[in-house]
Amino acid sequence: MDLLGALESLRRPLDRELFPLAIGEAAADRRALRELAGQLDDYLLPRLRAIDAPLLAVVGGSTGAGKSTLVNSLVGADVAEPGVLRPTTLVPTLVVNPADRDWFVGQNVLPGLSRGTGGPGGAGALRVVASDALGAGLALLDAPDIDSVVTANRELAAQLLAAADLWLFVTTAARYADEVPWSFLRSARERSTALAVVLDRIAPEAVEPVSRDLDRLLAENGLSGTRLFTVPEAALPDEKARLPEESVRPIVSWLTGLAADAAERSRVVRQTLSGALDSLDTRVPALATAVERQQAAFDGLRTIVTGAYAGGMADFDEGMRDGSLLRGEVLARWQDFIGTGDLMRSLESRVGWLRDRIVGFFTGRAPAAELKDALESGVESLIRGAADGAAERALEGWSAAPGGGGLLDRIGAVEAARLGRASPDLGKRAEAAVRGWQEFVLDLVREEGAEKRTTARIASFGVNGAGLLLMLAVFASTGGLTGIEVGIAGGTSVLSQKLLEAVFGDQAVRSLTTRAREDLRERVRVLLEEEAARFTVRLETVEPPRGTADALRAAAHAVRDRRTELPAPTAPTVELPAPDLGEEA
Repeated sequence: MDLLGALESLRRPLDRELFPLAIGEAAADRRALRELAGQLDDYLLPRLRAIDAPLLAVVGGSTGAGKSTLVNSLVGADVAEPGVLRPTTLVPTLVVNPADRDWFVGQNVLPGLSRGTGGPGGAGALRVVASDALGAGLALLDAPDIDSVVTANRELAAQLLAAADLWLFVTTAARYADEVPWSFLRSARERSTALAVVLDRIAPEAVEPVSRDLDRLLAENGLSGTRLFTVPEAALPDEKARLPEESVRPIVSWLTGLAADAAERSRVVRQTLSGALDSLDTRVPALATAVERQQAAFDGLRTIVTGAYAGGMADFDEGMRDGSLLRGEVLARWQDFIGTGDLMRSLESRVGWLRDRIVGFFTGRAPAAELKDALESGVESLIRGAADGAAERALEGWSAAPGGGGLLDRIGAVEAARLGRASPDLGKRAEAAVRGWQEFVLDLVREEGAEKRTTARIASFGVNGAGLLLMLAVFASTGGLTGIEVGIAGGTSVLSQKLLEAVFGDQAVRSLTTRAREDLRERVRVLLEEEAARFTVRLETVEPPRGTADALRAAAHAVRDRRTELPAPTAPTVELPAPDLGEEA
């Protein structure tokens, strides 16, 4: 893999949103992601693919600094659109030599912006104007204001500056100390971007003291030696007028010399390209660390869901143990035959008599289907209750967790409210699961009843009758019963277990009950996993791919290892060619 391939590998993980959760400095992280992807797309990749392509100089600066007027004056034609209304530069204008027009009209530089060669164009467009005033090999781009009141303009200005080989940064005598311009200039320093500063609209008598103060600020900000041009204040007949020729002659001379010197252009390109590559050593690891913060937040949200539905499973288990399911309709169907008066008194001594009564129950006196249906309905209600409780806990957990509230806001209040309850189709799925379990229990009874020692005994109950007794026994204590529990519901469990023991024996009953209980638990576990997926799928649709942070670090390491493939500039800073005419700066 060469340097270009390493940069392309770095670009690939940036194709999706990596910071969907509102945690930490997510807004700054998203901005850093956009800036990195933009610089790769707009500058690093195109420039590395064509290292000797024409040099791009971006004219940037604050509102009202006179950037467009300066560009028109440098070119000697009204190519940009200055005006009294702010912001004025809405669509950036790229001025090129006719020999370079095809290069810039194509998508070689700033591929995300459409091209236009006529009128001003619309948002997201780049207006390309050809002019013989610029030498071949150099283009000037008039950028929007870096401090524009329009957010899109500020972002576009930053994007264009990041795509430049050279900054021609314009400020004024009144605003050169403002913080916003200096934040950009420090960025140029950090990325070793080739830079020249134009101090515009300065009174002739203030040239020396203001230039000296600006030189001091440049030095304090690590930009000592930066070429500084001054443009005196001039009375213009209107906003579209151009500056006097003598005011901009030093800058024109400098640009002409730069365009004519291929070696110097190459040195500018390599300085800025090297600086941009060097900046990846800090920018990419910081981005990877931010991605890991996101991943930790996603893991936390997933843990909340896992815990909530584990709690739902625990609720179901408790519902099987506490006898609550054996009350209500199930108990009523049981009492239809047994009654409650002497049940407890006769249980220990009259199991045989009770078994005879139960045989009548299962062979016609009271249809077994009624008890089976009541039991099925009770288990379904228990499942729904567990699922409702789990959903409510998961929703509450997300609302309080880092990043969870923002994610729920993205989902919307109505959909979030639905998440806080079991899914509408859970009833049908639970019904199918319980019926599947009942069939499993009947198969267990058939399997156990096939042995000779139990064939005759089970025949008196029938498979359905013995199966229902086994289903009832499942809802007794998981540790087994050693005596008569207090309460009617407990007595129901005891009775079913005693009758089963009379048919199959103690050991077989314990084994059958355990197998029946575990099968039901597994079916419920699957249902609750499906319910939990309603939450986790919300994570999967926005979560960055696992390993993204490691992939970013590995790609940055590969870029660093292959930096030697890029010829280094011959000097740490570019010594821009001196103009033909001297200037006081």
